[in-house]
Amino acid sequence: MRTTPTRDPREIIREELLMHRPILEALKDGPLTVPQIAEAIGKPSDEVLFWVMGMRRYGKVVELPDADDDGYFQYRAVRVAS
Repeated sequence: MRTTPTRDPREIIREELLMHRPILEALKDGPLTVPQIAEAIGKPSDEVLFWVMGMRRYGKVVELPDADDDGYFQYRAVRVAS
């Protein structure tokens, strides 16, 4: 069952840059699904989905190829060469 965000999506999207650090911190020990990331950072899954999709679009995280038994894909942080 999908739920719609309880806040205006524009509000959620405006927070994306602020959420990069906590999401990347949650992913430091390995890939996680959106619900797992949401639990780790204490935010609603529907909002985390917006942020993770933005991060995916800009190459901050990548989606692993296979979904888990519940149909969720895992995401991992992309390491930037320095």
